[in-house]
Order: sequence, then C-alpha cells, then structure tokens
Amino acid sequence: MAQFPKEQDEEGGFQRQEDAFRHFVTSGEGGEFPAEAGRYHLYISLACPWAHRTLIVRHLLGLEDVITVTVADPVRDERGWAFREGEGHSGDEVNGFQFLAQAYQASDRDFSGRVTVPVLWDRHKKTIVNNSEDDICQMFAQAFRQFHTRECDLFPAALQDRQTALSTFIYEKVNNGVYKAGFATTQIGYAKAAGEVFNALDELENRLSNRRFLLGDTFVETDWRLFCTLIRFDAVYHGHFKCNLRQIRDYGHLSTYLRRLYHQPGIAETVSFDHIKRHYYMTHEDINPTRIVPVGPDLSWLEKPVL
Repeated sequence: MAQFPKEQDEEGGFQRQEDAFRHFVTSGEGGEFPAEAGRYHLYISLACPWAHRTLIVRHLLGLEDVITVTVADPVRDERGWAFREGEGHSGDEVNGFQFLAQAYQASDRDFSGRVTVPVLWDRHKKTIVNNSEDDICQMFAQAFRQFHTRECDLFPAALQDRQTALSTFIYEKVNNGVYKAGFATTQIGYAKAAGEVFNALDELENRLSNRRFLLGDTFVETDWRLFCTLIRFDAVYHGHFKCNLRQIRDYGHLSTYLRRLYHQPGIAETVSFDHIKRHYYMTHEDINPTRIVPVGPDLSWLEKPVL
C-alpha cells in the first residue's frame, strides 16, 4: 500500500502534491500581507527537511525576534502533525491548535489535501499565508530584509540563473528523489528513483572537488537546500528509504562539505537526530511496521569541524 495513495503515478512512483497556499508577504505598503515584526508565525517540524530549511534561513538572517516558531511533535499519526509538550517540541501558544490540520481548516474549509509543514501563519488575519518552503525562504530573504540582524546574501543577483537551475536539479534528483525511492511501491519505480539519487550525488561530489560550496566560496540558499537532505541521509534515507548504495560519509567531498555547513554558527542547534529518526521510523508504518527506531548509525564523524 502506498504511503500517500493520492500521490502515486501509474508505475508506483511518488508524485508530491502541489503546495496549496501561495500568498506572499511584501515589503511595500498596500499589500495584503505586509512585512511586520511579530505578525507572522512559523509552524514546523524539526524532522522535516522542507521545514528545517525555513528554520535555518530564519536563523541565518537573524529573524528570531521577528518571526515566532512552534515545533510539532515528530511522531505523526492519522490525524497529522500534532502540537504536544515534549522534548524539543511544544503546544501551540499562538492559536491553541492541537493539530496543524486546524490551521488548514481555518484557512480553507474545503481543503482536502495532505497537511504539510512548514506553514507561515498570519496572526492578524488568522490564516495561512504560505506552505511552500521555497516561497517562505524567499520572503524571509527579501520581504523581511529591513528586519535582518545578520548579513547573508542567500540569493545573489549575479548567480540567479545558475542558482535556480542548480536548485531545481537538487530538488528533483536529491531532495524529492529520496522520497521517490522510499515511497515507491514497485521495483521499477524504486530502481529508477534510487539510481537518479546516486547519479546526482556523484555529480555533486565531483562539483565539490574544487570549491567550498556549490556555487563558489560562499554558501547560498541552494547549499542549505542540499544540506537538509544530506544531514538526514545516513540516519534515515540510507536504511529507511533503501537509498543504500552508499552513505554520505563514503563521499570524500560531500562529507567534508556537510561538516562545513553543519559547523556554521548556530546550525547544529537546528538539527535534531532524535526527531528525525523517530519521525521517519515511527510514522511510516507501511515501510517500517514494527516502528522500531534503530540505534545507529554512528554519526560522530559529523562532530569533527572542517579546518
């Protein structure tokens, strides 16, 4: 049985649903959702790579006092993402929601898709602004520029075309590629997806053989897009999603690159391997019916900074 039956193609491959809410916060006056400190709230899961990227961008730009955050329980059941008190997660102090589905229902009573994180919520209008991580990262970087307390150019104008093309490649072949492998329900669907993942990783390994970051000597948003998959790869995608041809630690340049990003100031604090492992192994019962969370792998190699 498919993990998400409505998101399967004819070959048993996974086809991710489109994001339902695509409104935009703007920096100028007169917009429906103007950029204001304290007005917007971010609902995330530390387990989810898409949500994790928005948390990283919020940190890199110093928006912690401008945009508040609620972290969901990593274990998701048939009711979806829940807000409970626990290690590294909490109840919803903004709306008192018990489940993220309530935010979706409050925003669109006819919504019938899968409830996903991240969600950017407008406290004033009491509605979801956007549930696309790509849009949210762009808004944090551009619409909230006046509130940045840290200098960080995540979308350099001079690299726009190259960055867009590389981000699209990473999304299709790596970020979503591991999910296509893990959620495939046929051998042919799995083999195709897994092959594309490792072909892409091999290409990125070669790319990083002569540069510190994907597009040069300084990281951009695309690097964090890749980071959020790489940091989960050995812990869950290698075993749980059967992407087991190689681990990231087996790649000389990718593993060094991952450690370089992991040890950027404040980034390690955004990573919760407990949430990551419990979410994947306990939530995807069709893949792991025992819900046993493995003790490994040994990730101590990540703790060694890159000189």
